[in-house]
Amino acid sequence: MNYATQHHIGNYQNIRTETKTAIAPTVGLVRQLDAKTKRCKPSAERQAEIRTDSNVTNGILKCTFLPKLKTAQSVQACQKTERDFYKSLSTLAAHYSIESMQTKDFDFPYNITLAMWDMETKVKRKNSNWNGFTLIQDSKKTYFTSEERYNTGTTLYYIPIVPLFKMLKDLKRKKTAQLLLSVCSYLYHIAQIPYYRQEKSYLYWLYEMYKDWVEQDEQTNDIEKYKCELRNAEYTGDKIEQKLSNRINLQVFEQRLNLFKIADAFDSECWQVAHNAFALLTEYPSATIFRNAPLPEQDPYDNDENEIIGMEKYISFIADTKGWLYESLSDTINNEFNEYGAMEEPTISKRFDGSEILTANLDFENRLFDLLSDLSGLLYEYKTIEK
Repeated sequence: MNYATQHHIGNYQNIRTETKTAIAPTVGLVRQLDAKTKRCKPSAERQAEIRTDSNVTNGILKCTFLPKLKTAQSVQACQKTERDFYKSLSTLAAHYSIESMQTKDFDFPYNITLAMWDMETKVKRKNSNWNGFTLIQDSKKTYFTSEERYNTGTTLYYIPIVPLFKMLKDLKRKKTAQLLLSVCSYLYHIAQIPYYRQEKSYLYWLYEMYKDWVEQDEQTNDIEKYKCELRNAEYTGDKIEQKLSNRINLQVFEQRLNLFKIADAFDSECWQVAHNAFALLTEYPSATIFRNAPLPEQDPYDNDENEIIGMEKYISFIADTKGWLYESLSDTINNEFNEYGAMEEPTISKRFDGSEILTANLDFENRLFDLLSDLSGLLYEYKTIEK
């Protein structure tokens, strides 16, 4: 179950998205955006079609022909393009362990069109992070570039720490809380997940904005309740950060994992999350969540520096995911994100032009984002058990 908050910003290429979306009511920790208004679909039923008996000569009407393509290239240029194309295609196919279709018997440029369609179809099936490729033709050669991207699904990966704070005071769950504390310490120190009590974080300034607002408001009936929520968010955040900053939680991570006694299903799920986190720490001891963050596109004619949703804005520790404060923050975040036209996601670009090919992949990101989602779900589930 995905407990994260979701904002559908739309499908996009080169991290550009549609804007102007709205959030639907929260279900648990899931906040799903409303889909766009759907048009009425025509009925699937059709009137019976009246026609004369089919004849064998009509078979040609069922055939599909390739479109006629024009090219202004000389014969020599076309031959060079073909050679470069198949050389780059062969390298790309080997890199992704794909057996490409034999298309050299087709005339140019149909052979290229067919080969590209075949490769796109096969790589997409095999690589979950595949985001397409581009055929580049410059003055020297023709070659492919590919792009792999982790699709965040427009999800806010916010990890609530109030449930962890309460779990540490729960005698029945103290060992479980300590195990999750090691997980969060890994995310804090190694994966570098932003923390909402740090001034450089995006959420810090949102909390400060609401703090200023409630301090100036003297007419709202529930203002004291709001002030109390803000004070608790600050106090709890500072207390947990003191614990997370202590690297002893990393040093005893494996020991806590091995000595942990599973008492029920919740403990079992917590152990599995901790096991996955420790495996990431072991295999990628210095990898951060931002290691493959794309560089923002620079447009000399665009003076809007805030048109891209940075990864640090939708990945963070947060105080809690319920109550007036969280609902207010969600509304503010949604309204702000609606003004953006693009979204950063972990991305890897590769060139197949004869130069050395990057061996990097998004295995770390695939597993880490799953970990963030599972951890958020467990902390939300603890709030339910607590009741």
